[in-house]
Amino acid sequence: MITFEKIRWKNFLSTGNSFTEIEFNRSPSTLVVGENGSGKSTMLDAVCFSLFNKPFRKISKTQLTNSINNKKMVVEIEFRIGRKEFKVIRGVKPNVFELYCDGQMLDQDAAVRDTQKYLEESILKMNYKSFTQIVILGSASFTPFMQLPTASRREIIEDILDIEIFTTMNQVLRDKIAVLRDEIRDVETEVEVAKSKATVQRKYIEQLEKDKKIKVDKIKEKINELIEATAELETKLSEASTEKESHDDPKERKRKLDGLKDKLDSNLRKARKELDFYHNTEECPTCKQGLTHDFKEEKQKEKTTRIEELESGLTDMDSEYQLVQKSIEVYDKIVTDIQDIQSEIITQERYKNRLVLELNEAETNVADIDDERTKLREMAVDLTTKNKQKTDKGEEQHYNTAAGSLLKDTGIKTRVIRQYLPIINQLVNKYLAAMDFFVHFDLDEKFNETIKSRHRDNFSYSSFSEGEKQRIDLALLFTWRTIAKMKNSASTNLLLLDEVFDSSLDNNGVDYVMNLLNTIGEETNVFVISHKGDQLFDKFRSQIKFEKIRNYSVMS
Repeated sequence: MITFEKIRWKNFLSTGNSFTEIEFNRSPSTLVVGENGSGKSTMLDAVCFSLFNKPFRKISKTQLTNSINNKKMVVEIEFRIGRKEFKVIRGVKPNVFELYCDGQMLDQDAAVRDTQKYLEESILKMNYKSFTQIVILGSASFTPFMQLPTASRREIIEDILDIEIFTTMNQVLRDKIAVLRDEIRDVETEVEVAKSKATVQRKYIEQLEKDKKIKVDKIKEKINELIEATAELETKLSEASTEKESHDDPKERKRKLDGLKDKLDSNLRKARKELDFYHNTEECPTCKQGLTHDFKEEKQKEKTTRIEELESGLTDMDSEYQLVQKSIEVYDKIVTDIQDIQSEIITQERYKNRLVLELNEAETNVADIDDERTKLREMAVDLTTKNKQKTDKGEEQHYNTAAGSLLKDTGIKTRVIRQYLPIINQLVNKYLAAMDFFVHFDLDEKFNETIKSRHRDNFSYSSFSEGEKQRIDLALLFTWRTIAKMKNSASTNLLLLDEVFDSSLDNNGVDYVMNLLNTIGEETNVFVISHKGDQLFDKFRSQIKFEKIRNYSVMS
């Protein structure tokens, strides 16, 4: 497919020394408006001149250079075929003809004629005649058809059908049908594989959802078990706490005993020291008076009794101390048990919290399943695409088979035309129906028309209103484009219509033609040149306006 991307020109016809540039592929539909003589149709001439070295309209090459500047006329066009980017530069004063592929200028040593032939046959694979039939459709190209004499009608159809290449086309078409047959088998296999993948993916998603439910149920079960175990521990904790409260803290009692023991020990040491004093001392150390025997004996007796009382108290205290120590051990065990239970409760609570987080994550985290569902949707899209490919190839095969059956006959032109007439008539009626004009249009071998209404009333082209004639003319236009495209295997994004809407189409007719244009696909970039800017503005996605400023054509 040839994808035209951009064209620009300067000093071309009424354009000045600044480049006028149009991006072909920026919008599926573009309205080109302007007053008469503003330069709307210059684009048609620029396209044809850049590619084929002659304009679309009947203008001599010497008239193409702006008469004011009279030099440095140049037209540049860029297009893409597959992954290759092409650019053609053609100019006058000085003469320029440069052909680029992916930024590299092709060999310019050959003669200009040879380079032009290479451009048409090896790159474009279209000549001027086929190009103007397929890409550029001016009012003079199709509107007069029904008003022409038989000989002129035949000439036009023979040009479109390009009869001398039928033999080659027949072979190409047979090969194409064979390739299509293989492609259809391949696509059918791909469709079945895609169906199987989608089925497996759907079951996988179901299993993921099932696994998710099982995981969630298991976590919930563990949480419930932990809740029950925690409840049991809390019961034990309550019992241990009650038991703890029933016991006074023996450690306080021990501290009191320790204090009393220290006091008794201190008093015992003091008493023993005093006893030793009265044993070993004969006079008072203060007054130096002698101590009598009776006094010393009395004091020794007194201190001995005191020592015996203190030692007896310490003995009793040791028994009490042992009892307190046993109470401490019992109390400490209760405290330890309480701490162990509390620690276990905390551990289980933390575990339960982790499980709750896992549960929330398991219930809310559907990323994996969503990813797989996304894959399933992608598979569904892929399956739809392959089914469409299958349908498209089937339709193409059906169409090519029908065309092939016509091409098999290598007889005279009349016979070939006779075989093509059903397709031509079918296409004309198809396009008429698309424009809400339900008549049966039929061209015979002499190219005379028979037009019948639904009630089988006969009409001629001249008997219709101007608006109805216009619809017939447009139906023929699209028929010639389709036939030319089929015959030349030409495919391009570009369609240029010059003043198609500027005759007798009413509002409904305009709408039907727009609907017809909208059916040719987003890959086609349609440019419609018209004076009806106010009426057509809202029917196109973009607009280009030409106007004359100081004798120069300017685009805005």
